[in-house]
Amino acid sequence: MDSIRSGVGVLDKSVAILAALAENSPLSLAGLVAATGLSRPTAHRLAAALEAHRLVGRDEAGRYRLGLRLLAWAGAAGAEVELVEAARPVLAQLRDETGESTQLFVREGDSRVCVAAAERPRGLRDTVPVGAVLPLDRGSGGKVLLAFGGEPGHELDVVRRQGWAASVAEREEGVASVSAPVLDAGGRVRAAVSVSGPVNRLGRQPGRRLAAPAMAAARELERACGLTGPLGPEGGD
Repeated sequence: MDSIRSGVGVLDKSVAILAALAENSPLSLAGLVAATGLSRPTAHRLAAALEAHRLVGRDEAGRYRLGLRLLAWAGAAGAEVELVEAARPVLAQLRDETGESTQLFVREGDSRVCVAAAERPRGLRDTVPVGAVLPLDRGSGGKVLLAFGGEPGHELDVVRRQGWAASVAEREEGVASVSAPVLDAGGRVRAAVSVSGPVNRLGRQPGRRLAAPAMAAARELERACGLTGPLGPEGGD
């Protein structure tokens, strides 16, 4: 079942159904029950209600899939969809260049959400699933979103000056990361490109190896989306 809890049970269960279909569509009712952990009557009742609102549909075999209404709603967030789509090949290239897992984070209130990722295919790695909600105050991705979002603080001033942030064992013990901002033409932060992996491979100063490729990936994503961030083609100072 989806790990995020709002405290509104029926909403959380409905979102769990939509999340399961987003990851493994189409699903039979039995598959929906297995994917969400809901009881069969509850899964059937909520899926039927979502179908009435056209948020869930059925294929020719009667299996559940995401509904067409979601496409219309996604169109309203077209700029963000474009950002995510453009990020996928950029993150894959960054992963291949660095040999580490890569992610794209956007700010959502007082948290950050992973909206795209390219995982290291084998060996010890840091896995951040798409949809994961992480803190803003721990980890390099959070530092970047705070710094280029205009938050005050000496450490964030350093991040702004150098154009990237690093963290070691802040979000999770044994994990290090480096992140760079994706900016629009006005200098507003749209997202953070991150590279992460185990400390025993990246070391206590991961920026030495990963800052340059992370910044280059952020600039490439800006170009792919038609943005022209003020840090320029080579990143920060």
